[in-house]
Amino acid sequence: MLHLIRKDIVLQKYTLLILLPVLFIDLFLDGSRIYVGILFSIAIIMQSFATDEKSSVHFLLNSLPYTRKEIVSSKYVGACVFISLVLLTIFIGNLVIHKEFVPWEQLLFIASIVAVFISLAFPFSYLFKSQYLMIASIVLFVLYFIIVAKFIPDLNDWIRGAVQTLLSLDDTLLYGGAIFSVILLYFCSYMLSVRIYSRKVF
Repeated sequence: MLHLIRKDIVLQKYTLLILLPVLFIDLFLDGSRIYVGILFSIAIIMQSFATDEKSSVHFLLNSLPYTRKEIVSSKYVGACVFISLVLLTIFIGNLVIHKEFVPWEQLLFIASIVAVFISLAFPFSYLFKSQYLMIASIVLFVLYFIIVAKFIPDLNDWIRGAVQTLLSLDDTLLYGGAIFSVILLYFCSYMLSVRIYSRKVF
């Protein structure tokens, strides 16, 4: 399985070489760490997933000495690796540029949001294709833009305020419960993806 994870990292090296410096520059321009961290993590992970969606790739992977469970496992573990790379870039970039540590609550929030997205996106993508997820994302973005423009102009401020309020809470039990819930969701998603992928015919 480690070879499969290494394969994903190697295939995404050019994407990483482009996106991670861009992320570093965005930090220099004092962009939103949370927003760009979530966006960049999802972009890298889904790009890695989409690379393996061709039937020829699936034929190749299934002809190698790997079980389908290992193939799915590599995607979920690889997603954690990519999230870690983005968080490490944010941490180092903020330390170098702003001479301060990123609050651990922000890093945890980024990782949690991305993990929840992956938990929903991977089973969907294994069942259908990630391109349909992209179409759905575009439709949701357009709907969100229409809602902000026509009905709730201060929705962005409300969301930003809600996130800040959540991050300002000093409740260890709350954070522990949130982490446990995300891990449980991620594991259930993994089991569902294994079940879906094991039944696919290529």
